[in-house]
Parts: sequence; C-alpha cells; structure tokens
Amino acid sequence: MERYEYAITRHPAESFKQVAYFCADDGTCALEDVPVDQVSVLEGILNERGLEGWELVQVAFGKDGLLAFWKRPLGG
Repeated sequence: MERYEYAITRHPAESFKQVAYFCADDGTCALEDVPVDQVSVLEGILNERGLEGWELVQVAFGKDGLLAFWKRPLGG
C-alpha cells in the first residue's frame, strides 16, 4: 500500500497581481485577462515543487493569495 506525505504552501496575492480569478455569489468561478507572465509565475511554482517530487492535489484561491495542496510518496 502506497503511503504519502502532504504539504500545504501559501502564495501571497502580491505574486499574482494581475491574475483575476474570482467566484461570483452563485458559485461560478472564472479566470479573466490573465497575462502570460502571470501564468508563468504559477507554472514556476508547479515546476519547482514537481522537481522535488510533489504532485499538486488542489489549489484554493482567495483574496489574499492561494493555498496549494501537495502530496508525494513516502520513502520513494
């Protein structure tokens, strides 16, 4: 049976000043007008953690930034 370790990382909104991800009152969410350089910021975070063996499980966006939830196999 595979065992995992987990990590949660915080990434402040200042890193994503031009990423316009929002959720409306009805629960629908959208990305609008995301500049390529801002996509590269998120891509860099994903690649950096991926090289360390972490797999992204989920991302939660909020007005202060985002939380990223990661997992990787133990002892692998």
